[in-house]
Amino acid sequence: MERAEPVKTVYDRLAFPEIKRYESRKQERKNSVMSVNDMIKKSVLKSFSQYNVPKMALALLVALIVGIVIYYVYRRFYTGVVYSRSFAVTLVGMCVLTCMVTLSISTNIVISLGMVGALSIVRYRTAVKDPMDLLYLFWSITSGIAAGAGMYVLVIVAGLVMIGMLALFYSHQDKGRVYIAVIHYVGDMVGDEITRAFGRTKFFVKSKTMRADRVEMAVEVFCDDKDMTFAERIRAIDGVEDVTLIQYNGEYHG
Repeated sequence: MERAEPVKTVYDRLAFPEIKRYESRKQERKNSVMSVNDMIKKSVLKSFSQYNVPKMALALLVALIVGIVIYYVYRRFYTGVVYSRSFAVTLVGMCVLTCMVTLSISTNIVISLGMVGALSIVRYRTAVKDPMDLLYLFWSITSGIAAGAGMYVLVIVAGLVMIGMLALFYSHQDKGRVYIAVIHYVGDMVGDEITRAFGRTKFFVKSKTMRADRVEMAVEVFCDDKDMTFAERIRAIDGVEDVTLIQYNGEYHG
């Protein structure tokens, strides 16, 4: 008569293959996780720590050249009353500094995370009076980012498109200017003579200020730079004390 096998031994013999397969799958998952971590460390972290000095120098040089081009474009197409050279120089520096930030982010993951946190709390409260200044600022910033990313062709093509757009939309403004004419005169009938003296020149009376017998009239005038004869005709009218022309930077709606 054979001796009965203990229950524990039978259970161990039956459960051992399942336990072995479970341990094998667990080890495979662990190895796969380790391989992914190793791949990230080698392919990402290692690439972030490498510095390519010629590439950085080329990117900064391209950003500087593009910033100088933006500087001259801004000076050429500026139509305001008072030209700010400091703002134009800021466009050059903004392009170079933005390129530097892009290069630092792309070469070091630690600096990139710190840069995101630092720039997120910075607030710039400088008032920009002309909306076109925002266009030049954004052009300078985006050019610096593209240069830092090595997209030099994109920088050149975008610059040519911007210059062409500005030349197209500003070309018609070279034919004429908007002026504010401030006229001081004495007498009620003189005002009618001043109105007739404008002739075919397009004008709009903006305001009249009357003090006793003296009147101050502000007139918006749209005319060519070479056709300023209306000012001489107004000045020749009896009763007109003086005529002051001020170039107006507002938009003309005709």
